[in-house]
Amino acid sequence: MSGKLLLVRHGQSIWNLENLFTGWTDVDLSPVGVAEARQAGQEIARAGLVPDLVFTSVLTRAIRTQWLILEELKLLWLPVERHWRLNERHYGALQGLNKAETVAQHGEAQVKIWRRSYDIPPPALADDDPRHPRFDRRYADVPAADLPATESLKSTLDRVLPYWQERIAPALRSGRTVMIVAHGNSLRALVKMLDNLSESAIIELNIPTGIALLYELDAALEPTASRYLGDAAAIAAAAEAVRRQTEGRART
Repeated sequence: MSGKLLLVRHGQSIWNLENLFTGWTDVDLSPVGVAEARQAGQEIARAGLVPDLVFTSVLTRAIRTQWLILEELKLLWLPVERHWRLNERHYGALQGLNKAETVAQHGEAQVKIWRRSYDIPPPALADDDPRHPRFDRRYADVPAADLPATESLKSTLDRVLPYWQERIAPALRSGRTVMIVAHGNSLRALVKMLDNLSESAIIELNIPTGIALLYELDAALEPTASRYLGDAAAIAAAAEAVRRQTEGRART
């Protein structure tokens, strides 16, 4: 048997609260997000799980969530590897826009395509747009051709997959318990791969903030079981809140 895998979407961010498209914009957790992250750590401890190493993105909301979880577990000393390939999907020119207002302008069907379709990205950022990642020093060592100006879920999976194969899968095969603290769409990409979900199925999948998803894997890293850790009704409500983000103010 291989090790266990914990997937955790960061706690509610400030822009989740304000119902804005975030993508690679670097925003912090809201007070609710801090509480969610701590609760995730408590649920992991209650399940008797002890991570051996952690992978996260280079975005503050994921990094802070990881810190808070490890603080709850009294494991702040654990090795943590941060990488841009675990960043949220890049939302291109939608970044910073209100989701409900974007629906009012472009229509619910179009925004659902931009948010949830598998292979259709939102409008791209111009190369000289100050929001482009090439102007952010944390990506200074990333080849320019690898930096996105927009992404679909498919292209998000394409850039997450090499990191999974090179860094995360070997750790799992060695029998270690691995925790990945990342984002709604980088984790949806991994869930699509792990569960072999169809393109239509992944459109309807919503990952709630600040709740750990546990996978038990066989030697080939095929899932034998998976479950969220925590109260089932609260988890269902949190996932529904993600689904309804384009209907009005954010509910998470």
